[in-house]
Amino acid sequence: PGHNVEDLITTLENVKKHSHGPVLVHVLTTKGKGYKPAETNPGDYHGVGPFDIATGKAKSCKGNISYPKALGNTLCTLAKKNKRITAITAAMPAGTGLIDFSKQFPDRFFDVGIAEQHAVTFAAGQALEGMRPVVAVYSTFMQRALDQVIHDVCIPDLPVTLALDRGGVVGDDGPTHHGVFDLSLFRCIPNLVLMAPKDENELQHMLYTAINHRGPVAIRYPRGCGIGVELEHPEKALAIAKGELLREGEDLLLLPIGNRVYPALEAAQGLEKLGINAAVINPRFIKPLDNELISHWARKTGRVVTVEDNMKKGGFGSAVLQMLAELHINIPVRLLGYGNTFIEQGPQEILWKDAGIDTAGIINGALEVMKQ
Repeated sequence: PGHNVEDLITTLENVKKHSHGPVLVHVLTTKGKGYKPAETNPGDYHGVGPFDIATGKAKSCKGNISYPKALGNTLCTLAKKNKRITAITAAMPAGTGLIDFSKQFPDRFFDVGIAEQHAVTFAAGQALEGMRPVVAVYSTFMQRALDQVIHDVCIPDLPVTLALDRGGVVGDDGPTHHGVFDLSLFRCIPNLVLMAPKDENELQHMLYTAINHRGPVAIRYPRGCGIGVELEHPEKALAIAKGELLREGEDLLLLPIGNRVYPALEAAQGLEKLGINAAVINPRFIKPLDNELISHWARKTGRVVTVEDNMKKGGFGSAVLQMLAELHINIPVRLLGYGNTFIEQGPQEILWKDAGIDTAGIINGALEVMKQ
């Protein structure tokens, strides 16, 4: 067995000694061997995350609901009224917050296994039959199904909701799991609406909006705990391509997307102490952008700083630059995000700091653009 090193070494040595051609060694490993909670519930310990060693229970969000839990709860609430709603995942029902949905609506829950491509095409088939499927998959794994998203969902313009969990850096799972490419990959796909919530309450409203939209929608949200805001009733539709002005200012415009909104608001407060009055917009939509709102405040302030938990190349900041260029708004713009390199393993807070997209980094970026 794979968890017995001595037996494994002996087996491999025997294979090497006695075989004269290709040999297949089938290794059966008890996942979590030696730690009873992990042996009993291997799925719960698949990912890296803090937990109490004595009890085996994952450490909570200190009273705040997590983003996957917010998605799952909202989906359950909406599915009670809307019998057409289904939930699809690819071997990650717990990680994507769909356990409760699977128990409450077993006939409308589908775990297709590690087959993201099939999950998307399966959702397209359901949409063709009048259902409203929600495909909840980690952002990094949805990359595998990009072809199906384009050909099977977006070309026929089907009402499929893609819930891109763990958008942005995810921390200790490392480079293979960081969801830092989705904004760049999905922004260019025709017919697809792409949005990112600033908090768990807005995630509820985006899910409701997506399910009631007549075409494909992707909602991108981060790993971990929510902000701790009050949760309103989820049945609130957001106007497509409409952001919200959170703070007025005349010196520069901060344009953060998704989980960078609250750090940007904190940065605006810090800048105010330095005599700089920053406007802050929560764009909500990466595609289509709220051209009217953003261009108005870009012209008014004369300087823009975009902030994203994503690659800068082809991401949200690139979309803003393109829009400003098309409208002939020639002003200084600074893009904050990740450079063209793979992001290493590490806590989210440290990775945000290193990339300059935490509160201090946003302040520094604003000060730089103020010099122009």
